[in-house]
Formats: sequence, C-alpha cells, structure tokens
Amino acid sequence: MRFIATGDWQLGMTAHYLSQEARPRFHRARLDAVARIGETAAAKGADFVLVCGDVFETNQLDRAIIARTFEVLASFTVPVVLLPGNHDPLDASSIYDSPAFVSRVPAHVHVLRDSEPFEPVPGVEVIGAPWFSKHPQGDLVAAATTDLAEVTPGAVRIIAGHGAVSVLDPDRESLATIDTDHLRTLLREDRVQFVALGDRHATYEVAERIWYPGAPEVTSRREDDPGNVLVVDIDEDTHECLVEKITVGTWAFSVIEADLNSAADVAELEQRMNSVADKDRTALWLILRGTLPTAAKARLDEVLDHFTDLFALVSLWERHMDLAVIAADEDFADLGLSGYLQDTLDELSARATADDDTATTAQDALGLLYRFARSGS
Repeated sequence: MRFIATGDWQLGMTAHYLSQEARPRFHRARLDAVARIGETAAAKGADFVLVCGDVFETNQLDRAIIARTFEVLASFTVPVVLLPGNHDPLDASSIYDSPAFVSRVPAHVHVLRDSEPFEPVPGVEVIGAPWFSKHPQGDLVAAATTDLAEVTPGAVRIIAGHGAVSVLDPDRESLATIDTDHLRTLLREDRVQFVALGDRHATYEVAERIWYPGAPEVTSRREDDPGNVLVVDIDEDTHECLVEKITVGTWAFSVIEADLNSAADVAELEQRMNSVADKDRTALWLILRGTLPTAAKARLDEVLDHFTDLFALVSLWERHMDLAVIAADEDFADLGLSGYLQDTLDELSARATADDDTATTAQDALGLLYRFARSGS
C-alpha cells in the first residue's frame, strides 16, 4: 500500500511581506504545488493523498480560493483526505461547512470531521485528530487513539495529526502538545503502522514511522527543508515501512550574510545575488555587517535597487544588521560641493559617527547626497 503524506498547504496565504507584484505569483505557486502532488500520486501509483492539517490559511477566505482549490483537486486520480488544523479548525465558522465548500467539493475529497476510522481504500484505516478550535484543551492525537486495538492481519492503520510533538520543545503553555512516547507505544504494539503529522513546515522524521512531511511550498525563512511531500510504502503483511521524500516546491526563502568594508566587497555581494537562480521565485533577506565609505554604500544602494526589481523580495534583516557608513574625503573630493551643500556634508559627516539614534539616518542621507551630487541633480 502506498500513499502521499503532505500538509500545511495554507492556500490563501497572505504573504504580506512580498511585493504586490509577487504575491499573486506566490499564491498561484501554492496551487501549482498541489497540482504537482496529484501528478506525483499518479506517477508513483499512490492509493490516496493524506493532507495533515491547515489545508487553508484561515476559515475566512474568498470563495474564489476554494473554487481554484477544487479545480486543482478535480484532476487528482486518487482519494484526497483532508484534516482540519489550527488554521482551519472545525469551529462555528469552519470553511469546511461553508456553502462554497459544501456545494462544490469533489466526490473523491473527504474531510476528517471526527476520529472514527476512515477507509480511503479497502484495508486501510485513517484515524484523524481534527482541530475543533484554535486552542484545544488537550492532546487531540492521544484522545483519538487511546483505545485502538491491534491492527488485523492484512490491514493498515495510519494516524493523521496536527501540532507540535513533545520532543521538539513546543510551546510550554499549549495543552495540545502531542505525546511522542504515546505514538511510539502505538507503533510498537502494532496498533498503528504510520503517523503523519502537520504543523511543522519542514520535512522532519520525529522517530521511526513518525514524520512531518512539511509544507509543499516554503512559508518562512526559518524552514530548513520545505517544499516536499512523502511517498510512504507500507507492506500490508509485514508492516514494514519505506519513506521517500519528493520535492514539489519551486520557491525559495534565502538568507545571505556578508561583511562589507570596501567597494570590492559590494561587488562580491552583487555577484552572489546575481548567481541566485529563479530570482522571481526567491525571497531574499540580507544580513550585512561592516563599515563602508559613502561611495561604496551608494553603489550598494544601486545594487539593491536593481535586484529588488528581479527578486520576489529583497529585504534587509534589520535585527541582525550592523552596517555603518563613513564619509571618506576622497568620495566627495571631485564633486565640487560648496556653500550649503558643503555645510550639509560636514554636518552629516559629524552626525554619521555620533553614538545616538541619528547616526543611521545621517549615514543614509550621506548616501543620497553622494548619489544626487554625482548625478548632477
């Protein structure tokens, strides 16, 4: 028996940090990743697809997002099983009970609304632990699986859960932490053959036969292995399990760190940014440190302006930045400044080295003064 484990599609994700031009492409990419999951299921001969929570970003979404989701899911050739998670719980405003969902959901798409065994294909049980609110008062997976009997010969049982497991240092105040030892006991006693979990957006093996498949498209720069699904093979007789990771995502969230102390360092950073493939599908955060003369800082600003037009995002990670600017005499020597402009240069140069909150503003102003003076503005 073979199935695809995935989760955290978060369709309708806002991605407010991206530019207005990039957001629609990012939204479309998430649907395209779902389409590739269907293609992978067909190519790998999977029996069904299991989505472990947070199918949608929120319960309050435009019906067009639901319609586009169903348009993609309609092309799947196998059953698709959806587990409500913390982003889309089965509460009073559940998206799964909305007219846009109920009236259009394809026949092969199933929502796990309780923890009763669901049989996507003969001989396979899925035990789901759906969320009914954003703040459960206990371990939903444990509650759903406490009384499970041993699996009958020739059958397979899979747990679909969502949330943080106890071994990954979850929120100490959360009552919904999933007890990893309980899951290990279920597997050891052959009451379950595999545990698929959502909530962690990077692919991660918690323990043998306990996996987070991760999100099919990246959602945060903190994720170390996003953009994947798992192809899981379980032998119905021996219950041996094989897991294969398949990449379906196309976007990247990256961080570049650089020490900048000269024009040559700026040129090297430009080369590094230029070497990044698929810039229109890459969000880039920069951590820059060092001390640059004004001319080199002006060149850096030009480089960043250029790449901002190419990348989905170029952002300075301010919390980690430590970049200073100094007004080197040689930078302004040939610009012919006099009178008010020279007085302004002298004042900004003094403020740029001050030990107060005005230094950064003065350094930025020096860069602008250099660029304007150089261009003859």
